[in-house]
This record gives sequence, structure tokens and C-alpha cells, in this order.
Amino acid sequence: MSTGGGNRLVGMVAGEPSGDLIASRIIEGLQASDTNLLCQGIGGPNMEARAFELWHPMHALSVFGYVDAIKSLPRLLGIYRDVRKRWLAQPPSVFVGVDAPDFNLRLEQHLHDAGVPTVHFVGPSIWAWRYDRIHAIKRAVSHMLVLFPFEEKIYRDAGVPVTYVGHPLASVIPHKPDRAAARTRLGLDQQARILAILPGSRRSEIELLGPRFLQAAQLLRKRDPNLVCIAPMANQERRAQFEQILAQYPVPGLVCLSQQDERPCAWDAMEAADAVLLSSGTATLEAALFKRPMVISYVLSPWMRRIMAWKSGQQRPYVPWVGLPNVLLQDFAVPELLQDDATPDKLAEATWQALTDDAHIARVEQRFAALHQDLDLDTPGLAARVILDVADGRA
Repeated sequence: MSTGGGNRLVGMVAGEPSGDLIASRIIEGLQASDTNLLCQGIGGPNMEARAFELWHPMHALSVFGYVDAIKSLPRLLGIYRDVRKRWLAQPPSVFVGVDAPDFNLRLEQHLHDAGVPTVHFVGPSIWAWRYDRIHAIKRAVSHMLVLFPFEEKIYRDAGVPVTYVGHPLASVIPHKPDRAAARTRLGLDQQARILAILPGSRRSEIELLGPRFLQAAQLLRKRDPNLVCIAPMANQERRAQFEQILAQYPVPGLVCLSQQDERPCAWDAMEAADAVLLSSGTATLEAALFKRPMVISYVLSPWMRRIMAWKSGQQRPYVPWVGLPNVLLQDFAVPELLQDDATPDKLAEATWQALTDDAHIARVEQRFAALHQDLDLDTPGLAARVILDVADGRA
């Protein structure tokens, strides 16, 4: 299936900043293979920078879990119906859904039923929660592109065409981070002990983790009054929310960072830091690629925990790890403090080790360097070849 004039049309949906970065790299690979190719749909600024035709901004899909999704349902349904109508009226050569499984898998099912080849990039974490989703994936997706090597066997065993393409961030983040250069960019003291604090990119994450992280930072400042804390924020709205919490739990000298250009400010913070205290999510993998010792935390409200348990039929993940670095290494390489364990005292104690324990720091750096090597493939090129093969009926 192709558009008029022989040009390929690629529909794409990315719903979060991490997906925007990944999708922009895929677009780069696609355009290198086909200069007449047009990509359109839902995305962010990195995709727009690659001449992506933006129908809706990705932040319109930004919800967290089932409660936020219910509140946002009218808006989400309106966007969903709009893009589905457009692509059914003018079918793309191939549709590529990047992460955002709740939105994309439903859309992929409709397009797949209409004869549009579909590719899903970034497999949902069926290895941790709700393996039963594999059946919906098999019905909706022509080909899966996965970021991690262990995922390939899961999909292949279920009869889903799949290709491991590496993680695009592994080829963008340098194998040897330049802490001094990052500190220069941020105007930070080269000799300071620096902690990066990343409480998440969603309102609910900052609401639940922000106070705990800031109280932990207060305890750490008692141990080292010269400790410098930096907190990169995903956008101005999240920064304003975090600064309101900071007013209740002040940390002297804490610097809030905002996005200035295409490079995520969180990357500058991680590269400049000695250690990172952060929310579970893609940022944990980014911190690992920057070879930084970290403490991973996450907290769900009681209501959200009940909903997730009901929806998934599980009280806990299949695997014992939550943070991506630990999942990939199959070990608690860095601490995870979740739910009731995410107290300021425990967070401060674990973070102090990440800042000061030389043996722990060296061990983490060595393991993360090996992980970086494993994930660093030509992701844009590999993904582009599969996507174009699917578009042309060769895969």
C-alpha cells in the first residue's frame, strides 16, 4: 500500500518525551533510506525537527495510569478518532506506534484490520506485567521492534514477528561521559559533590516522590552542607509544581533546570552529577548509559495500586526488579526503594552510598559500561530496514 506518486507515507504516534527521541532517530533512518518519504501523526519537538508533519502534539496523550486516563478520556477519544479517520481515508504505507501501548495497540488493531501494515516499537513490559497482552499484540501488530535482547525470545515464542534493534539512546549518549563539560554548561563547580534529583515527568510522580526526595536531600545536606542538588524538569508546568513542593521542603542551593534546546536537560544533569536519585522509568536507563550510580524509587497511591492489581490480576511484577538497569542486568545492581520503603531516611542512606562508596561506584560504572556496549547497535538503520520491508510486504 502506498500513497499517490509512489511516495511512501508513514504514520507515527509517540506519546512521551522518550518516545519522541526514539521516533526522531527512526525518522532519521527512514529518511536516509527514502528521501521522498513523509512521516505524519502525533509526536514532539524532536520529531518535528525531522520534518515530521504534526497533527497533534504528544503532550495531548500524556496521562498516567487509569485514573488520569479516565479524566482525560474525552480528549483522548477525540484525538484517537481524528487520526484513525485520517489514516483510514488515506492509508499510510505503514504505521509505526512508538511505545504508548494503550493508545497505539488499539489504533494498530483498527489499521491492521483495514489492511495497513503495522509496526510497534518499544514493547510493553509484558515480561513484568500482564503477559496476556501478547494476544492483543499478535492480532494488531505486523512486526515488533524491541529495545532489549531478552525480549526477542518472548515474542518469537508467541509467534509474533520480532527484531531486536538495540536502544537508540545507546548510540546518542557517549560511552565516556564528560562530567567537566556538563558542569561547565550548567555553570556548576567542578569540585562540588553533585546529586541529580529526578522525581518524574508526570504530575502524580512529582506529587508522590517530590516531598520524599527533597526530605532525603535535606538529610544529605546535613551530612555534607556543601552538597549541590540539581533537579531537571520536563516542562514549565512540572517545574512550577516541583517548586511549590520545594517551598515546603527547602533545600539550600537546589537548582531547578528547564529545557533549553533539543538536548534533554536531564542528560546534562546526569552527566554533571556524581549520583542520581530518580523515579523508575526510562530515565533510569539514561542514567545507566551515563554510568552514574543511582537510587531508584517509585510510589503509587493506594487507589492506583488497587486499580493496577485489578487490571493486571497481579499484586506485583513477574520479575523482582523495577528499574530497567536492574532488569537488564538481572540483578540489584543499584538500590530500588518502592512504596513503603521509599522513606526519606532510607532514600538518604542509599543515596549517600551512591555518592561516597568508591567500591560501589566503580562496580556500577563497570557494569553499566558493559551494558552500554550490548545496547549500542545501528538502531535507526535496523529499524528503518524492517519498517520499509513491512511497508513493501517483504517482512
